[in-house]
Amino acid sequence: MSQLREIKKIVSGQRAVDGAGVRLVRVLGYNDTKDFDPFLMLDAFDSTNPDDYTKGFPWHPHRGIETITYLIKGDIEHGDSLGNRGSILDGDCQWMTAGSGIIHQEMPKASDRLLGAQLWLNLPAKDKMTDPGYGDIKCENIPVIEENGNRIHIVAGEYLGTRGAFEGKYVKATYLDVEVAAGHEWSFSNDPHDTLFIYIFAGQAIFDPAKNIDNPDDLIDEKQAVLFSDGNQFWIKAADKGIRFLLLSARPLKEPIAWGGPIVMNTKEELNLAFQELDSNQFIKK
Repeated sequence: MSQLREIKKIVSGQRAVDGAGVRLVRVLGYNDTKDFDPFLMLDAFDSTNPDDYTKGFPWHPHRGIETITYLIKGDIEHGDSLGNRGSILDGDCQWMTAGSGIIHQEMPKASDRLLGAQLWLNLPAKDKMTDPGYGDIKCENIPVIEENGNRIHIVAGEYLGTRGAFEGKYVKATYLDVEVAAGHEWSFSNDPHDTLFIYIFAGQAIFDPAKNIDNPDDLIDEKQAVLFSDGNQFWIKAADKGIRFLLLSARPLKEPIAWGGPIVMNTKEELNLAFQELDSNQFIKK
């Protein structure tokens, strides 16, 4: 029996400055971890002014999480303590497992537009200290399903029997970039108990067939995250300009969280140890 997911929470986030001076919107953060488990943080960026982002995110540590950086438009150069170097370009995604510890930098370059998001995905307690690693996902390797005027980019997970370009090793997250044409409907089915939310890059929509697409009060606007209740079916109908959004879904971990800046562990003792090791140059394990 089909059970429609209903809107549980809408989050607009707050404008913030991070790194060496990057202007972004912190859509999800520390106060949202219980509702959005296992997703910890979502930063969204959309700018045509290079001064908003070219100061970048110089060298900084991470432990206990995965960071997933997806660009619709732009150019971000990166490097890390493992010796990896490269660029995230239009349509690319980087799935970094910080695990036991990594030090890296992300430096956006001036472009016509920087449009994308970085998601922090928690690691299970048993995998917090796993070996760090990179999953570089190129645009040309991301399957795109076109149906009824809609386009679904399958970064990770599965849609209609097509597997995405990447599969999480520790948390089996679904990561879709979805474009729904004006006035069109789209639905997605998955485990009813998985956390599911979307972030709307552009456009408006309704998420309940009982709502009226022509009533402005029923429309959910862009630049917001929408968390949905349990259920096995997500449904959307786009307004007159269409809509583009990220759909993120995964099984919640339901584990304690100890969060300090770029490091997320399960206990305060583990967190303190991480910063002690950082101060004594023992942070990098491999």
